[in-house]
Amino acid sequence: MSQPLTSETGRAAMRALIKEKSALGPLKVMAQHIGHFFQIPLPGFRPYVVFGPEAARKVLVTEREKVLWRNTDPVTDYLDRGVLVVDGDEHDHYRKIMEPPLHPARLAGYTQMMISQTDRVTSQWRDGETVDMLVESRKIALLIIMQTLFSKDVWDDLQKIWKPILKAIEYISPGAWIIWRNMPRFGFRKPLRELDDYLFKIIEERRKTKDEWKVESGKSDLLQHLIDAGLTDKVIRDQMLTMMIAGHDTSTALLAWVFALLGQHPEILKQVVGEVDASEKSQMLEHVIKESLRLYPPIHIGNRRVVEDMQFSEGTVPAGERLFYSIYLTHRDPEIWENAEDFCPERFTHKGKTPPMSYIPFGAGPRVCIGAAFGQVEARVVMERLLQNFSFEFTKHPINAHMGATLEPRPGVMMKVTKRRETS
Repeated sequence: MSQPLTSETGRAAMRALIKEKSALGPLKVMAQHIGHFFQIPLPGFRPYVVFGPEAARKVLVTEREKVLWRNTDPVTDYLDRGVLVVDGDEHDHYRKIMEPPLHPARLAGYTQMMISQTDRVTSQWRDGETVDMLVESRKIALLIIMQTLFSKDVWDDLQKIWKPILKAIEYISPGAWIIWRNMPRFGFRKPLRELDDYLFKIIEERRKTKDEWKVESGKSDLLQHLIDAGLTDKVIRDQMLTMMIAGHDTSTALLAWVFALLGQHPEILKQVVGEVDASEKSQMLEHVIKESLRLYPPIHIGNRRVVEDMQFSEGTVPAGERLFYSIYLTHRDPEIWENAEDFCPERFTHKGKTPPMSYIPFGAGPRVCIGAAFGQVEARVVMERLLQNFSFEFTKHPINAHMGATLEPRPGVMMKVTKRRETS
């Protein structure tokens, strides 16, 4: 059974909160002092937290019918019938419609577009200036996801949709609403409506020109799959919004953390650049991406509603309770990972040394991230292009992990960029 929360653990958790400036610190303290199963002891908010391979396997695979994704929180309010926040047959139906454009067989065809969009963003950089790679990564990821899924070039619209997208991400990010569900939330209605209007206009334009578009493009993107499936504009909007936010925000976080970690470890950055220059595929870059996903998984925690009692080795979660399974804690479990808190890409040169379900940056089971393969290819292509064309020097400012819709490096990743060669 798990150990009760003591005053000593409580004080340690508070110190960790102050030091790390996020709830990740207290979660690590509670995991260390209590175990793989505990409750968050807040007034009116006492969800269960589990982590480790056993928990991941139960929640994601073997007992997934005992938990539901759909909760009464802003994520489900906003995404409504989006594939991410529905369960059962409805989820399976949408997912089947949406999988073809993201199938691994299609990924090679996106490579040149990913390179071109990366070059568009870097064309705005001045040689020797300092840029925020959190912001720049978001620009690249947005351009790529909108072009890939909706065949929409948003380069000229970036300024128009930038604030609405950031407000949408803020709206669904953890906040005081977790405890005070009906708290007033000002400043969201207008930007969220603007983003909806933008997406509905894309749908309207495609419906008007879908026959001509099919002939001209010779392909079918996600938007066309949704339209051809006979879904209403509202349900199409829900899927577009879900994929737009989830598809770009996770890539944004991953790219930004790769830069943060490489910037803090210049010897590894030098090795990666050497491999990128010498060959088409850098093994070290591959390991760096994986290690970044281990230390800072963009989707760092899973939120479920328990509908049938779940028994774990350290305790039981009763039906009706909220359950969080922590990917972040699983990836930093010292029982699994040697020097778990250290950035060590070399650990991925040794295969098969961690138990199954101990590395799950994209989840697992039937609801594994629909864009997992796409996201990994995108990270590699974008990183290779950036490192080939620019030198990056970290400004050595403090960085904290921020628990937003994804796990982001805050206040950003400031890097001095210097041209190595002209893009071609």
